[in-house]
Amino acid sequence: MAKYTKIMLDESEIPTQWYNIIPDLPAPPPPPLHPGTHEPIGPDDLAPLFPMELIGQEVSQDRYIDIPGEVLDVYRLWRPTPLYRARRLEKLLDTPAKIFYKYEGVSPAGSHKPNTAVPQAYYSAKQGVKKLTTETGAGQWGSALAFACAQFGLECEVWQVRASYDAKPDRKTMMGVWGATVHPSPSEVTEAGRQILELDPDSPGSLGIAISEAVMRAAPDPDAKYALGSVLNHVLMHQTVIGEEALKQMEKVGEVPDLLVGCTGGGSNFGGLSFPFLREKMAGNMNPTIRCVE
Repeated sequence: MAKYTKIMLDESEIPTQWYNIIPDLPAPPPPPLHPGTHEPIGPDDLAPLFPMELIGQEVSQDRYIDIPGEVLDVYRLWRPTPLYRARRLEKLLDTPAKIFYKYEGVSPAGSHKPNTAVPQAYYSAKQGVKKLTTETGAGQWGSALAFACAQFGLECEVWQVRASYDAKPDRKTMMGVWGATVHPSPSEVTEAGRQILELDPDSPGSLGIAISEAVMRAAPDPDAKYALGSVLNHVLMHQTVIGEEALKQMEKVGEVPDLLVGCTGGGSNFGGLSFPFLREKMAGNMNPTIRCVE
């Protein structure tokens, strides 16, 4: 292939299935525990917060799950995303290594987060839910969910960590453009928020507080559900469109990675890129070193 900077896929090459790594693991991961009973959480515990199709995906033993056509229609607004060859970085480092990076910033919200926000909004709307609540730190996840809710006619209510709410007004504006209601957290609109503000009126907030407020708002409301942007299996599974595309793009230029690196917080970015490559490694088709950087 002639000298290239970015490797593109045709719209027809968008993945049509999410990859679920659970059936391929040597042993199943331990179940999440209920914070009150410390017993494994079951579907009945999750039902007040998540639509049933997402609960099903959370515990699914199916290796692949079809992406609904309505979700693919929204994905086509920005997917497939480009894979870049970082030639200038290679030159700067004076390295013989070939460096590639998958760029998810072309999404409407500017990150990988809509890959899961869109299906979460879709499944919620399909179940008759009217509103999604969530938390956000810097605002990437809140922006993604606000965008996704706008695609399916859902209300969106976001609690943003107070320090970020004050420091990043552009993200609050973006969420508002897509119709979301945004509260600084801790807020006066939930009991948890009011209790914290009573103890510390200048509290900068935290992601844990914001999660508590969003869950507290959704759980008792039969028309509302809660959306989480990372950590859970169904979230990581939705993100595997990143790695599935990257596999095809590397193949187009005849390359197989020796090293795969991903930044890791809750795991959705790293899992989305690495899980399809890890599947191929476990199948003996390649043998990259895979490193998560927290």
